Amino acid sequence: MSAAGKYCAGSTRRSRPEPGPAVAGPSQRRQGVSEVRMFTVLLHLAGGVALLTWGLHMVESGIMRAWGAGLRQVIAGSLSNRFKAFFAGMGVTAVLQSSTATGLIASAFAGRKLMTPVTGLAIMLGANVGSTLIVQAFSLDLSWLSPACLIIGMAMFERGKGSQHGNVGRALIGIGLMLLALALLVSTMHQAESAPAVRSILGLLSGQPLLTAAIAAVLTWAAHSSTPVVLLVMSLAGSHAMPLDSALAMVLGANIGSALNPYIEGTKGEDNLRKRLPTGNLLLRGGICLLLLPFVTVLASLLQASSNDAGQLIAYVHTLLNLAIALLFIGLLDPLASTLERLLPDNREAESPDAPRYLDPSAIASPSLALACATREALHMGDVVGDMLRRSLPTLLQGDRRAVSDVMRRDDAVDSLHEAIKLYVTEVTREGLEPAEARRAMSIMSFVINMEHIGDIVDKNLMELASKKIKSKLCFSAEGATELQALHEQVLESFQRAQAAFVSSCVKTAERILDDKVIVRDLEREGADNHLLRLRDGRPESILSSSLHLDVLRDLKRIHSHICATAYPILEQQAPYPNRHPFTENTAC
Repeated sequence: MSAAGKYCAGSTRRSRPEPGPAVAGPSQRRQGVSEVRMFTVLLHLAGGVALLTWGLHMVESGIMRAWGAGLRQVIAGSLSNRFKAFFAGMGVTAVLQSSTATGLIASAFAGRKLMTPVTGLAIMLGANVGSTLIVQAFSLDLSWLSPACLIIGMAMFERGKGSQHGNVGRALIGIGLMLLALALLVSTMHQAESAPAVRSILGLLSGQPLLTAAIAAVLTWAAHSSTPVVLLVMSLAGSHAMPLDSALAMVLGANIGSALNPYIEGTKGEDNLRKRLPTGNLLLRGGICLLLLPFVTVLASLLQASSNDAGQLIAYVHTLLNLAIALLFIGLLDPLASTLERLLPDNREAESPDAPRYLDPSAIASPSLALACATREALHMGDVVGDMLRRSLPTLLQGDRRAVSDVMRRDDAVDSLHEAIKLYVTEVTREGLEPAEARRAMSIMSFVINMEHIGDIVDKNLMELASKKIKSKLCFSAEGATELQALHEQVLESFQRAQAAFVSSCVKTAERILDDKVIVRDLEREGADNHLLRLRDGRPESILSSSLHLDVLRDLKRIHSHICATAYPILEQQAPYPNRHPFTENTAC
């Protein structure tokens, strides 16, 4: 073959197209676009639900901060009969927009024996109905209200930070966000109508009421409210993206999940009195919803002809369901209360007097109330530590083994109280605190930490010295015992001042504690010098108890250092003011 022929042949071979990647056909491109669109729809749905939940949280926290104490008084004033309790629970929940919060407040009252189980259950029934009123309000066309709430709320929040107006502004911002989230959900549902993947997923739930209800219950538990879930179901049903029977099943599941929230939150710990109300509410509300689940298809067919607006129909069903449960059982609460008392008997008799008493979990949403509860518990802890400190020196001087063991055992209660208060205050600080509330939280933490250190010194040092003294059969000289008692009495006096200063935040009292530091230092030095003089004179009891005596002096001085540490946060609060030094100027209480 000639060179030209070879070139032509080669060129012919090179001109053939190389095998490459297959080009996507129209059906494959449509499938890819559909998957992207499906992901976008789901992302917008998740974002809308998250925004709705966050708005609900802002409303609840803003209302609790602004009027939390007043709402608790409303509940406290409704304890005379079940009907007043029902309307109080409904009204408080309509304001708070959370039946869980109302349930926790009622459980706290029941835990302190301030209400009967019948009254508490009536409050829970009212709370269930009150939570549905929120859904009814948001089912109306309130699109104009969202920007108004956001503008007014933002102005009030920025202008009134740290005040009641600021907290009301926070609640208005939350309402605006909820309405904005609803608009986003409705818009997303209209897009989802033409998404085959979304329709196929929702179609799979049709005919599976148990699975559908379980999904709704989990979503409600995660959101800590049935409101976002029911509003989402309304959007799905109103846009015909979900059949009515599946929507009804999700409403039943949302009610079950809403009953689970106060049950899970209120049954923590071993206090049976707090467990009764959420348990009874779960039995009533959750039990009725479970009984209705097999009949959702029949109910859907009966309701289908009553209204063309499926979204509005879902709102009505949600309200009528809880209202029917309330009307049916409000007159039958006595046997249920008796059953709960038998299943969950009062176990307070065996409770230690040193156990936490005042840490009310229902008050956490209102920082001012929660910090007041933590202050009371810190004083309770201070009383336990003060009793240990008061008994420490007499126990050491007398050499009573039983008394030593009793004092050491109380340090376990101090550690338990310290842990409970620390976790409680930490939970309170998860919410945004005002500057004064943040300072109070830090003051409480400082106080309980120093109380815990004092308890440890009494337990691990003074009581260990007492055991050593008993084992070695040692005794102090009469002069040495008198010197220790004088120092001990001064430390006790400063301890009492520390408790008073912690409650009142009185600067004069805090400064007096620091003045006592000089007195304690002088007493400790004088006691050590006199002890050395007795050693020089060859006093046998002083020689044998020399190390013990000096260690007691040192430990009492260490205890007083921690007492002084409780005064510093009070004095530091005065430091930002001009021309004022916290340690030199005597400021009035």
